[in-house]
Amino acid sequence: MAAEFVLAPELARDCIDVADWPLCKVLLMNDSQYPWFILVPRKAGLKESIDLTESEQVLLMQESAKLSHLLRAVFSPDKLNVAALGNMVPQLHIHHIVRFKNDVAWPAPVWGKHSAVPYEDAQLEKLKSIFTKEQ
Repeated sequence: MAAEFVLAPELARDCIDVADWPLCKVLLMNDSQYPWFILVPRKAGLKESIDLTESEQVLLMQESAKLSHLLRAVFSPDKLNVAALGNMVPQLHIHHIVRFKNDVAWPAPVWGKHSAVPYEDAQLEKLKSIFTKEQ
């Protein structure tokens, strides 16, 4: 019997579930200082993209591109930071962080710069509506 997908506890604690795409769960980091989304393939035991089948790797890149295009269209960022690090959370996940030259961490990386500022309900509903239209 195959293991069941379980979201890493750190991602479950720090993120808001936004959508389920064919391969990935789309999460929003609960930090209103940056539009920060995370794709997590819904397969158990993944640490690296090479742990996916070839067709799943292609789908992951397609979903990453879809999210990147959506974020660029909605936010018009100065830069999109897309990365899969996994040093602190080994479960395969890809960060998509919308960056602006006037954000609180620019031009440095966002990690560990400032304490998170959680979203208010109205902000969350607005962001979630972006993905409702995408479904």
